[in-house]
Amino acid sequence: MALPDNHADTARCEHISRLLARISDKWSLLVVRVLGRGPLRFNALRREVGEISQKVLASTLRDLEENGFVSRTVTPVTPPQVEYALTDLGRDFLQPVQGFAEWVLANSSRMDAAREEYAERRAQD
Repeated sequence: MALPDNHADTARCEHISRLLARISDKWSLLVVRVLGRGPLRFNALRREVGEISQKVLASTLRDLEENGFVSRTVTPVTPPQVEYALTDLGRDFLQPVQGFAEWVLANSSRMDAAREEYAERRAQD
């Protein structure tokens, strides 16, 4: 039996909410964006992402791997080499991530102006 539309919408919203909870932290989108240029080892990825701690990057990579966006490949040498890359799903996700990043860059001055106007209004209250 098919669900009524409101139940289907609720289920869709729950899926969207779960994904947003997984990727809306400070670092996930940046990691996906950097890995969009190609596979990287942990320390190279850390340098490219910026001021991220080793612990937070490791946690972010685990979450992205758990959700199918990132693969982790261990090369059995001494010491072991670990490389991270986007999966097919991660590459599909890269398109909206890049679109979002471009939108942010294109509109950052507008958002800065809005924050300044807001601060000025608040100062006058």
